[in-house]
Amino acid sequence: MMQRLILAALFAIFLSPPVLADQTDTRLDPLFADLKSAASVAEARPIEREIWAIWSQHGSDAEIDLRFKRGVFLMNAGRLEQAIGIFRTILEVDPDFAEAWNKRATLLYLTGDLAGSVRDIERTLALEPRHFGALSGLGLIYEQIESADGAIKAFTAALEINPHMPWIVERLDALEELKAGKPL
Repeated sequence: MMQRLILAALFAIFLSPPVLADQTDTRLDPLFADLKSAASVAEARPIEREIWAIWSQHGSDAEIDLRFKRGVFLMNAGRLEQAIGIFRTILEVDPDFAEAWNKRATLLYLTGDLAGSVRDIERTLALEPRHFGALSGLGLIYEQIESADGAIKAFTAALEINPHMPWIVERLDALEELKAGKPL
């Protein structure tokens, strides 16, 4: 009896698919459904955090995960060029890691390289079309270059995925007023 339990456990371990993270993680689909149907911002926040946590884990390469954490640390410390270098290295190793593209897009935005940021956002969205953070960033870039239509399109797309971002709703309202000719 005990041998059968051990064998069953071993089969379960070895025949189970590996736990992956990043934008390919199977846990994301139900999380996005929950996010969209959340009744409030407060209810949506923990779901949002879980999505970000999954996106931020490579899952199959511990070295990439360590570098990713280092890059985020450097970014938060304001060491933007060093962080860009870390994310460049990650993307050389795994060009299909959407959140690494998104982090580098954020860093490029912060350093004023809007064209580079847009390129990285486009790559992020090609890998993870539901990336509401990348869409929000794209909206901010369009606002900065005074393209109200582009900002409205990006912000609207972000809200379709995650309707619980009040700051985007505020930006959309302001952009609609601007388009209507009302001063901000």
